[in-house]
Amino acid sequence: MSYAALDLVMLGAAALIALVAVVFGRARVSWAAAGLALAVLLVATGVFDNLMIAVGLFHYAPHSVLGVAVGRAPLEDFAYPLATALMLPVVWEAVGRWQPADVRTVIASSRPISWVNTAYPFAAAYLLSTTNISVTFVVGTLFFLVPYNLLMYGINDVFDYESDLRNPRKGGVEGAVLPKRLHRPVILAATLSTLPGMLYLLAVGSWLSGLLLVLCVLGVLIYSTPPLRTKERPVADSITSSLHFVGPAIVGLALGDAAWTPQLLALLAAFFLWGYASHAFGAVQDVLADRAAGISSTATVWGARVTARIAIVAYALAGVAVLLSGWPGPLAAILVIPYLLVVAPHWNVTDERSPEANRGWKWFLWLNQLTGFGVTLLLIWWALGR
Repeated sequence: MSYAALDLVMLGAAALIALVAVVFGRARVSWAAAGLALAVLLVATGVFDNLMIAVGLFHYAPHSVLGVAVGRAPLEDFAYPLATALMLPVVWEAVGRWQPADVRTVIASSRPISWVNTAYPFAAAYLLSTTNISVTFVVGTLFFLVPYNLLMYGINDVFDYESDLRNPRKGGVEGAVLPKRLHRPVILAATLSTLPGMLYLLAVGSWLSGLLLVLCVLGVLIYSTPPLRTKERPVADSITSSLHFVGPAIVGLALGDAAWTPQLLALLAAFFLWGYASHAFGAVQDVLADRAAGISSTATVWGARVTARIAIVAYALAGVAVLLSGWPGPLAAILVIPYLLVVAPHWNVTDERSPEANRGWKWFLWLNQLTGFGVTLLLIWWALGR
C-alpha cells in the first residue's frame, strides 16, 4: 500500500472520529485555535522531516510516494498534523468532562476478562495463515482486543439497561450496570475506538475480508440495537452471539488468504457450535430478569429446561465436528468435556430455579482460559509439524 493510500485511511478515520465526537459528545471546539495548532504542526513537520531525512535517519522508496515534496519531505507526511488538528481537539473536548470513575465504568462495560476471547481467534487465524507478524496482525489483534469488545458489550449494556437493573449478577465481571448519564459516552467511546482499526483493515484487505469484517461488526450492532435486535429473537440470538467470536477468526483467515479446506470448515463449525451452546446456556440464568424487563430470548420463549438441553446437545455436536478436522484437531474434542460436565447438572432446571445456572456459568470464566491454553498448545504442535 502506498503512503498516500494510508494517509486517506488515516484522514478518513480522523474525520469520522471528529464527526462522532461532535454528534454524540456534543463537542464545541474553537476552530481558530485548531487552525493555529495546525499551522504550527505543519511548520514543525516540514522542519524536522527535512532535518531527519537530510541526516539519513530514514528514506522513502520512490514507488511508494507521489513524488511531490516540500524540500525533502514528501507531501504525504503533512497528512499526520492535519489528522491530529482535525481529531484531537474535538475528542479532547468531548471526553475531557469525564470523571475517573466514569472512565473505569466505561472500560468495565467492555468486559476486560473477555477481551482475549475475540482477539485470540483473530490473532491465531491470521498468524497460522501467514506465519508473519505484520502491521496488519498487530492492528487487527488490538482492534479485536478492546474496541470490538467495547462496541459489542458497551452497546449491549446501553440497550439492556432496564434488564440489568433487575439482574443481581450485573455490576461485576459479568457486566456493568451503566447509569443513563454514561450511555452517550459509551456509544461515543465505542465508535471512536473502533473506526481507525476498522478502516485500516478495510484498506489493506481484499474485498472478501472487507465484506466479512463489515458483517462481523454489523452482527455486533444488530444483536443489541433496535429494530433488528437479534438478542430478542429466539435462535437468532445465539447464532449472532456465536458469530461475535467466530467472526474475528474468519476475518483473520480471509486477511491471511487461507485455503478454505473441509478440515478448516469443520473446525469453524465446531467453534460456532461451542459459541451457540455457551450463549444459550448463558441465557438460562437470566430467564427471570429478562422476563421482568420484557426481553425475549431463546430461554424466555422455550424455557430454561429446553434451552439448557439445547446447549448440552450443541456442545456434544461441537466435539463431533472437531473430530472431522485434520490432526491434531481431533484432540480438541477433549476440551468440550469440561463444558458438558458443567452444564449437564442443569438438564432438568426449571424456570423458577434458572438463576442457579449462574453457578455453572461462572465456571466458564475459568474454563475459557483453560480451553484457550489447550488450543494454543495444539496450534503450536500443528505449526511445528507443518
